[in-house]
Amino acid sequence: MTRPQIEIPQGTAGQFERLVLAANPKVAVFDCDGTLWGGDAGYGFMAWSLEQGLVSRSTTDWIDTRYRGYLAGQVSEIAICGEMVQIYAGLREDELRSAAAQYVDKFVRPRIFAEMASLVAALSRAGVELWAVSSTNKWVVAEGIRDFPFAETRILAAEVRVSQGLLTSEILDVPTDEGKAVALRRVGLDHPDAVFGNSIHDLAMLEIARQAYAVNPSPALTAAAGTHGWTCFRPQAAEGLQTAVGGE
Repeated sequence: MTRPQIEIPQGTAGQFERLVLAANPKVAVFDCDGTLWGGDAGYGFMAWSLEQGLVSRSTTDWIDTRYRGYLAGQVSEIAICGEMVQIYAGLREDELRSAAAQYVDKFVRPRIFAEMASLVAALSRAGVELWAVSSTNKWVVAEGIRDFPFAETRILAAEVRVSQGLLTSEILDVPTDEGKAVALRRVGLDHPDAVFGNSIHDLAMLEIARQAYAVNPSPALTAAAGTHGWTCFRPQAAEGLQTAVGGE
């Protein structure tokens, strides 16, 4: 039987926070782009880094063509998310980390949802184990959550192997769609107590949660939340922010 959906109105972040804490979660899992902050940091960082000349002209042209194919439905979500990390092969890891820090400071930090920052802080104070799961590259995610009480060892994101300080093209993980649930199971989280996501690419991990929360949900996720009876919450800061395609 379908449970009634709970919609938390804008401007009532305290009600949402109390609702989450009342469930007494021990483990909470958060998507990042569109959930903790507005916009798609994965695509945004890629576009910015290409403008900064972080990769070669030929690689820039190649990934631009691939991304256009993705928008046209010719390249899969998991393929493009992996390729958006592979383009940095040969770069020193500290160079990528430094670039990610610059990008996040300028474009991501100003878009953090204050209501979600407050919620994460409250969960941390309550002793809840916090995890971040994203198909955005791990170095950008690590910088994005630096102001949150997440441990860097509890980030599951798109990443490639690093060898002798250099990034390789060997993909280690691309958590998107079903891959998000797979990544959580791999670290022993078969049924996290609370999961927060904003798009249909978060559906698989929301479905394994004991309590699922759709934050700033896309139309597709709003429909799924209605079917499942999940709580929906829309941060005030999300109003007027346009989330790019694939923001995970």
